Amino acid sequence: MSTITLYGPIGRAVDKVSPYVECDPVGIYVAALSMWSAAIGQTVKVSSRGNARPALVWSALVGGTGKGKGTALRAAQHIMKPALGRFLETHTTSGITSGASLVNYLAEQVEATEETEAGRDVRALVLEEEWSEVLRRVRRDASFTAKLRSAWDGAPLRNTTKAEVQSVDDPAVVFHAHITPSDWSKYIGATEAAGGSYNRIMPFALGSVPMLDDDGATLPEVEGWDLTQAYYWAAGDRRTVSLGEDARPLWKTIRRYARIISENLPEAQAVYVERTAEQTIRVAACLAASEQSEVIDHACLSAAFSLVRYSVRCAVNITGGAAAGTVKPARRVPTLAEKVRARIELHGGKAKSSELLPYVGASADEVKALPGVKVTLDRSGLGRPATVYTLTEDETGHSPHSRPRTQRDERPAAVVRMDSYRPAKAVPPAPAPMPVPRPEPVASGNPFLALL
Repeated sequence: MSTITLYGPIGRAVDKVSPYVECDPVGIYVAALSMWSAAIGQTVKVSSRGNARPALVWSALVGGTGKGKGTALRAAQHIMKPALGRFLETHTTSGITSGASLVNYLAEQVEATEETEAGRDVRALVLEEEWSEVLRRVRRDASFTAKLRSAWDGAPLRNTTKAEVQSVDDPAVVFHAHITPSDWSKYIGATEAAGGSYNRIMPFALGSVPMLDDDGATLPEVEGWDLTQAYYWAAGDRRTVSLGEDARPLWKTIRRYARIISENLPEAQAVYVERTAEQTIRVAACLAASEQSEVIDHACLSAAFSLVRYSVRCAVNITGGAAAGTVKPARRVPTLAEKVRARIELHGGKAKSSELLPYVGASADEVKALPGVKVTLDRSGLGRPATVYTLTEDETGHSPHSRPRTQRDERPAAVVRMDSYRPAKAVPPAPAPMPVPRPEPVASGNPFLALL
């Protein structure tokens, strides 16, 4: 079960179309399955352990630019449109950036369909091809994630921001989004996922894109008669899909798988595994309904499990790099003894109470109890004697926390003149003194002669 099984009419249609598009077939299959679950979400329920809930499949295609997310969506629309008629045109929306806007959209749709022949319609397909932009904006609305959880569970949604309270009792909302791996790590953190908001959306990383020789190739027509008949069967009456007897042993294995895997993963990754069993039975219910069956047999459950297991691997890979990149090594906190020693050494080997205690965050008794710390009273000044803390020395003659002295420390430093390392330069002999000329005799009539 290492590969995905493309099951039923949807799987056969994907097999037919995928050779003509440059994208991962998994993306087409996932997008088509989400559209199918949105179309039948109001009438088809899945039941296990006596609890019936809507068979809603939420998904996200995760891939970088050029990985074919949009191409996969267009191919899925090409497959599903013949079978679903105008559903995709009338029930698709985007840009839901708050819990109030989600409830308002559903309430207006209920009001518009209340008097129609088919009756009230609470179905909605939310397609977010630029999901990162939406996630950036919804951070301002604390109620958005709570509304997401209620919508996935099919629980009542209420909007109290309007003058008249809006309420939708049984919503059938499906989310399908596109996002890059870096934006997934940036906007969908472990905290949001652990709260149960975003681990309801199964991520699927798209593989390498095949290159086609003919750019002008058109998609082949998909007959889709089997899927059209299944849609009339599923939407025409309320159905409850449940496990068949031959599928129950595999169901126990799936539940055990989810528990074992989640217990052996970090919390940031384990949150994406917790809903493996629920996601599997929802996918299986949609696949069974595509074959007009209310029973999930072993083959159907096995195909669903292959898809969900692939999503689990994708979630672990996507969140693994983010978790490793954001976790910083724990900073070592110095002990009290280390802080006291450093403070005393800062003050030259002895520190007063006012110089020590406020900076180490400890009382005098706690510092006195430390080994290697000596407490004395200094009475040299006026007034009350000052308490002085010093580091004691052991029998080797040095402080127990200071650097041991070596023989090199005992030798006095030798002062060496740099001239001793410089080569002696040859000094040229001094030139012979020049003869000093004798002054000429001064005339006898000079009155200053006696002064010379």
